[in-house]
Amino acid sequence: MKCQEVSKLMGAHREDDPDWGCYKLGVFVCLECSGIHRSLTTYIKSVKLDYWEAELVEFMKSNGNDKVRAIYEKSVPPYYYRPQPNDCTVLKVQWIRAKYERQEFNGEVKYPPLGYTTGFYEGMLWKKGKQNTQFLKRKFVLSEREFMLTYYNKEDESKGLKAIIPIKDVNVTFQPEKIGHSNGLQITYHLEDYTRNLYVYHESGQEIVTWYNAIRAARYAYLKTAYPTGSDEELIPLITRNYLKEGYMEKTGPMQKEAFKKRWFTLDSQTRKLFYFKGQLDAEELGAIFIGTESNGYAIKECEVPKNAWGNKWTYGVTVVIPEREYVFMCEEEKEQKEWLDALKKVLSRPMSPQDYPVEASMKYK
Repeated sequence: MKCQEVSKLMGAHREDDPDWGCYKLGVFVCLECSGIHRSLTTYIKSVKLDYWEAELVEFMKSNGNDKVRAIYEKSVPPYYYRPQPNDCTVLKVQWIRAKYERQEFNGEVKYPPLGYTTGFYEGMLWKKGKQNTQFLKRKFVLSEREFMLTYYNKEDESKGLKAIIPIKDVNVTFQPEKIGHSNGLQITYHLEDYTRNLYVYHESGQEIVTWYNAIRAARYAYLKTAYPTGSDEELIPLITRNYLKEGYMEKTGPMQKEAFKKRWFTLDSQTRKLFYFKGQLDAEELGAIFIGTESNGYAIKECEVPKNAWGNKWTYGVTVVIPEREYVFMCEEEKEQKEWLDALKKVLSRPMSPQDYPVEASMKYK
């Protein structure tokens, strides 16, 4: 069954072994995506466990993933996010539904036009309050022409504009576990010398993924304007990004004599910043650490608990050395320590770009 014609995988499961076949479409899929396909059609069989009639085998051979992809992915916009194996379920479900159920990418003109293609999108999202855990409905408006995302204090626009967010500073990433909703989305943008996080969701998976790709479309348009000679290969990775590593560590003060306190950390590889927050759903960071290169006086290393430190419950240490000082963090498990060391060293080993030096110079350490 795994003949050469159909061995290449599509979209979300290019890296996985396709042990399931959809004999309505003529494609092989991974276990996770087979469940999504099964919710759309009953035409699913196991390659290894089910019996395949001769005519079905020939149908699979005459189609195959590459041929079917050429039909159903004929006109995927360059900014539209194609889910990867480690991405959350809602992205994979909506990618498959968009391709095969709604046939959004077959090249035919859609009417009404798809929400993420119009350059303007508006609607209601449930947003977490800045100072509390309550989610309330708020109206959001996205304008690609103005490169702006705005939202309002109440459901009614007349109640007042709450924030104007420049698209040039925006990142969006799905955070279902952190937000506690399968369609949870984190919107991050810059305000003066700190960042602001918004946590939102929508009950509809299709709607939240439309918002995600509408913001990506606006970001793509901005990047094409800001860097007119940039190729898609260069610009598409800059549209949005997932964070390299997130999680809790314990942090002590600059003298390494202060009590350790549990903090939520986010490592943003693109900006080379390690942010730390009091809690994982905080609107603003307590501080940030720039991760430069070894040649510029930065280092990442394993460490033990400092001799005079106190208050820590964890014992697997990570030291981040910057020219101004050393930061000491404690991880709960050795596995977490290794993951943090590997992620931080990955940033440390990447050469700094010309754009990184002004960011480094602007850092203010607490």
